[in-house]
Amino acid sequence: MTGGADRRGTPPSGAVAPLRFGYGTNGLTDLRLDDALGLLADLGYVGVGLTLDHMHLDPLAPDLATRSRRVARGLERLGLTATIETGARYVLDPRRKHGPSLLDPDPDARAARVRLLIRAVQVAADLGAHAVHCFSGITPEGTTDDTAWQRLAEALGPVLDAASGAAVPLAIEPEPGHLLSTLADFHHLRHELGDPEPLGLTLDIGHCQCLEPLPPADCIRAAAPWLRHVQIEDMRRGVHEHLPFGDGEIDFPPVLEALAATGYQGLTVVELPRHSHTGPQLASHSIEFLHRAAEGIRAPDRKGTPPPSAPARTPARGGTP
Repeated sequence: MTGGADRRGTPPSGAVAPLRFGYGTNGLTDLRLDDALGLLADLGYVGVGLTLDHMHLDPLAPDLATRSRRVARGLERLGLTATIETGARYVLDPRRKHGPSLLDPDPDARAARVRLLIRAVQVAADLGAHAVHCFSGITPEGTTDDTAWQRLAEALGPVLDAASGAAVPLAIEPEPGHLLSTLADFHHLRHELGDPEPLGLTLDIGHCQCLEPLPPADCIRAAAPWLRHVQIEDMRRGVHEHLPFGDGEIDFPPVLEALAATGYQGLTVVELPRHSHTGPQLASHSIEFLHRAAEGIRAPDRKGTPPPSAPARTPARGGTP
């Protein structure tokens, strides 16, 4: 391994680098966590989207605080920062993908998800992470939208309290097929909760291409005031499939230009959860692609942009990775 000072994602000569790229550990599940972090540092990433799961910092195993401190020391040594992601498929239930969710009809099951998110906030504080990612879940069969929104709002209350106490933003992600699937849905939740300060947004660029009415670059501009975490990959319109860069339909230079213009200072994390079998190769390809796409980006306007009005809600559709 080379020295940490030389592994901070320096782009090709002459390019401006206002963005900070990371890679998600959910796309490196065949690697030990230490090996994954070392790989990302060597490739030039400055951060990691760390999914709490049984193979990478298991949130349910004993001595989590001790293990978190060890990971924090490793991140510092490698010059990496982190966001905490909570999208592990079977971390709570070995038979139900992403279950139980915050919308589960069983209050005890919902409470298990709440405890996981509070634990994720604690890990994020221990690691000095930028944010904690979460999602709503799919509306259970036989549950009305009104009931689902009420469950979501009630479940998020203690999580937001924990986030506020730890000074770590909670960044909820619009996920195709979930109750909260669009930017409009995020604004609906935000208003329902009274616009709490700790509540922010995870914006997945591929999801914008998949189902938002606006192009991805316009989604970024509309979401700018609430951005706390960004995920990025390629995708096609109407198909919720996370694709390596170049395999979908997204034109990335305008996307990165728009993101840089917001002055966003968090991580932009490559999200390829179904490609772990080729994770090291895709991690290398992805950072090279992003640096090429970012060439010539103008430095962000530090004066910021005025917050746009919230868009109208649109129906959720799509699937879950």
